[in-house]
Amino acid sequence: MNRNAQISRKTKETDISLSFLIDGKGTGEINTGVGFFDHMLDLFKKHGLFDMDVKAVGDLNVDAHHTVEDVGIVLGQAIKEALGEKKSIKRYGASYVPMDEALAMVALDLSGRPFIVFESSFTSDKVGDMDTELVEEFFRAVAFNAGINLHIKVFYGTNNHHISEAIFKAFGRALDEASRLDGRIEGVLSTKGSL
Repeated sequence: MNRNAQISRKTKETDISLSFLIDGKGTGEINTGVGFFDHMLDLFKKHGLFDMDVKAVGDLNVDAHHTVEDVGIVLGQAIKEALGEKKSIKRYGASYVPMDEALAMVALDLSGRPFIVFESSFTSDKVGDMDTELVEEFFRAVAFNAGINLHIKVFYGTNNHHISEAIFKAFGRALDEASRLDGRIEGVLSTKGSL
């Protein structure tokens, strides 16, 4: 069973193509035109062991907002499609990731009911060429397009690069856990019989 998806999305602001394979090895090429964001997506796929290619062209003459948010939309759609009927998946995942002085936790439920709680404080407006406020925007777009109940909490940290890195790594690891197949689960993991 190939749990994968290929999604393209074109608007007046962005042109994005993305391929996503759940049961991968963490490989792929990322090019969004936003260097720091590319680095974060690379960490997500590597630590989640997802194969992912992303090509995005956006209105970076304005800022990175549309590019980051729209990649989140497309990634969310790809995750949802790749999961299919969600039969035999573990459904829940959680990960704590330390990055030097920073510690982040991501817990998620592939319930189909989107929600996000994002608790993090950044000490600067930008990291590299990306506004730090776009970290939350990205994860909101992913959660609402994939149907993920997503909780992100940074317990402490002072370096904004480290904080962001811990979040993206933890998201990859938590999604990897939640999307794993477990032969003991018949159908979906719900007493209602559906997700």
